[in-house]
Amino acid sequence: MTEPEWYEDATIYSLDVKTFDDADGDGWGDFRGAMDRLPYLDDLGVDAVWIRPFYPSPLRDNGYDVADYYAVDDRLGTLEDFREFAERAHERGIYVLTDLVFNHTSDEHEWFRRAREDPESEYHDYYCWTSHLEDAHHRGNIFPEYEDGVWSYDDVAGKHYFHQFYGHQPDLNVANPAVREELYDVLRFWLDQGADGFRIDAAHPMLMPKGHNATTLEDTELDEPIDLFKRMREVVEAEQSDAVLLAEADDEPANLDYYFGDGEAFHLQFNFVMNAHLTYAVGVRDAWPLYRAHEILPDVHGVGGWVNFLRNHDEWNLLKLPEEAFEHAREYFGDDRGDSWIFERGHRLRLADLYDGDPDRIALAHGLLFSLPGSVALQSGDEIGMGADLSLPEREAVRTPMQWDDSENGGFSTADQADCYNPVVDEGTYAYDRVNVAAQRDDPDSLLSRVRELSRARDGCPEIARGDFRIVDAEPKEMWAHRFDHEGDVLLCAQNFAAEPRDAVFGFDVDPEAAERVVGGGSYRVADGGVTVMLDAHEYVWLRGEKR
Repeated sequence: MTEPEWYEDATIYSLDVKTFDDADGDGWGDFRGAMDRLPYLDDLGVDAVWIRPFYPSPLRDNGYDVADYYAVDDRLGTLEDFREFAERAHERGIYVLTDLVFNHTSDEHEWFRRAREDPESEYHDYYCWTSHLEDAHHRGNIFPEYEDGVWSYDDVAGKHYFHQFYGHQPDLNVANPAVREELYDVLRFWLDQGADGFRIDAAHPMLMPKGHNATTLEDTELDEPIDLFKRMREVVEAEQSDAVLLAEADDEPANLDYYFGDGEAFHLQFNFVMNAHLTYAVGVRDAWPLYRAHEILPDVHGVGGWVNFLRNHDEWNLLKLPEEAFEHAREYFGDDRGDSWIFERGHRLRLADLYDGDPDRIALAHGLLFSLPGSVALQSGDEIGMGADLSLPEREAVRTPMQWDDSENGGFSTADQADCYNPVVDEGTYAYDRVNVAAQRDDPDSLLSRVRELSRARDGCPEIARGDFRIVDAEPKEMWAHRFDHEGDVLLCAQNFAAEPRDAVFGFDVDPEAAERVVGGGSYRVADGGVTVMLDAHEYVWLRGEKR
């Protein structure tokens, strides 16, 4: 078999520049600070960084309200700083993915300002308008707790404009070919600055009906909607052959293979199905959700790959769970006051909050994550067990500064806390003086050390990227196992979700004398074509052997 492309089994680290590290002491993280932390990411075994929006923005939606696609917010640095960051990352073999928000802009973007001021301007048709609201297309908003619908009135234009997200984020009219050309130019620009690929935010809403007449890309000169993303891939690969497009496409499971465009559109997709089921399974100590996730995910072999993750910078979206599990998860994982539930679909909690701060269970979830085929995405701070701050509004609860040590502001910044973009968590179980990188870096039993060990173990297991994957049925129900077969070797990964020790017997057709532990604890005994695995509470083990 040929070597996989770099992105097919990468470990991707997600960070927000403004909350990662502040080099100049103004309370805002910056690219200079991020550069200083590249050795940390290198040591963690990171193959790529996914940088969340850093463009000029009024920051009414954490930077996903972009006011200029061609610049760096001056609070975070300069374009030259970005280029240097990318160069230094590349020197360490780390790829750089940036976030691009093409479904909508900020209402402060120059395009929208010109669109509202002059109905004869070419920019007017960069957005979707109606003068007859009662006859226009209507549907639910993506933020139903905060928006009544998808139309807002603009006093300057004297019309309503269409928005699937917040009212200050007017949707771009991607049915307009001039808009699509603008987007392709943005891709080219950032590749030229040193980016190696892009997470395309809200890929699913980009293809949804928009505007007065519910226009879609099917109503354009494109043959079908997916051609938008096929053209984006052509653009990035023409500029850089190994550049990658990663979709945030939180669509129904049966539709997900569409975004790969038969291998001609997105290279990768975030696996929201696995995210909901895996994180839930470890939380309720039962393996059934993992069986269901594999049943409902489409087979995308040969056309694209999944990026698996446990948590991200948004709410933990539960919509992919069956109804009974959805309702159970809403109550089971929620905080006592109900403050964590948001957007009628998930919890604004970090992984540590979901697992009651138990480092063994957090490590178990990471052990399973790193052992799955595909790529891995880590949320900054989850590798040390950071928690949420529910006193902050909306999803800002899970976007607090990185906790580097026990100095003021957790080592994130020397500024007064009041001047920081978000305050560091300084009270309770997850306070920075209790949970930080410095305290865990050299402790072999810490969560950070275990995540680092898993990352390195994955790098040493070509079976995960190139082997044939299959689930190994397990009893009791708290046990889960899967295996990879590759060039005469077998890699078996077993997990115990239970809060007590469990034993299980799995088929393991390897030479008993050649069987070895790759990572994890517990004990095992190989004999007669099988292996008996004995795992303590929330323990995992990977075993490798040569096939008989």
